[in-house]
Amino acid sequence: MKTNKPFNASAYGGAGWSPRSQSLAEELGRVWGRCGSASEWSPLKAVLLHRPGPELAASADPEAVQMLAPLDIARAQAQHDAIAQAYREAGAAVHYVEPIERPSSNQMFVADLMFMTPEGAILARPASTVRAGEERQVARRLADLGVPIIRSVGGRGTFEGADAMWLDEQTVILGRGLRTNDEGAAQVTAVLNQMGVEVIQVDLPYGTMHLMGMLRIVADDLAIAWPTRFVHRGVEALKKRGFQVAFIPDEAEAVQNSALNFVTLAPRRILMAAGAPVTQAFYEDLGITCRTVAIDELSKAAGAIGCLTGVLERA
Repeated sequence: MKTNKPFNASAYGGAGWSPRSQSLAEELGRVWGRCGSASEWSPLKAVLLHRPGPELAASADPEAVQMLAPLDIARAQAQHDAIAQAYREAGAAVHYVEPIERPSSNQMFVADLMFMTPEGAILARPASTVRAGEERQVARRLADLGVPIIRSVGGRGTFEGADAMWLDEQTVILGRGLRTNDEGAAQVTAVLNQMGVEVIQVDLPYGTMHLMGMLRIVADDLAIAWPTRFVHRGVEALKKRGFQVAFIPDEAEAVQNSALNFVTLAPRRILMAAGAPVTQAFYEDLGITCRTVAIDELSKAAGAIGCLTGVLERA
């Protein structure tokens, strides 16, 4: 029997048709999971972590896995648990990657594997073969959490999330260097431009890893940078937008104790590595409240608190 298809049926745009008029950003927390950020200093609401496990046994040959020294697994796990607890006590939800297959030894550095925007995550493509595929585990978990993946870096592009940072809601600074190449930077720039976001690309000094290692932002008017490493153009961009740029006072603490590799919990509140008294006093003189956790074991893997933390949501 032939069924007529009324012109005014809802399926064809008739009276019952319900147009999807909200933007993707407006659907977060309803159609999609809660997520999103366009700030480095707004109150932290949710993070994605990977608790390291047996995969750290590969650190027995640190050069092979791009680490600095062998790690004690139990001690590294205890320090990672302390970081997670500090986030919970600061009011942030803690989610875990929970890989379904044996993870890479570097899987715990979740910040490298994604970059959060107001519309969802840009999925990274790590630059080293040692880390190839880590992004798959993060992509699966983001999907489980309902986080939109608005771009996956592809082609011959490489991009790691620790090379991108929000200066304000309309501006991202993006580092190009060892971990993020020209093609990856172009892809990230294109998707951010489509959101109306300006991208300031800066070259990173040879022998450095990520932009995160030389710049952190703690409020809408205060940034902390590494002198002789953070580039002149970046300082100019910050000052143009009303930031005071304060330079760390003790490079030895930055190298040996990861004193600059912190996470901002809220304006002028940070979670930083213990064991950097000169730098901590400097931060406190700037009006920053410092929560400290020990990370000396984890830092043997060539990363610290900022590197370990994938930001899912800021208020």
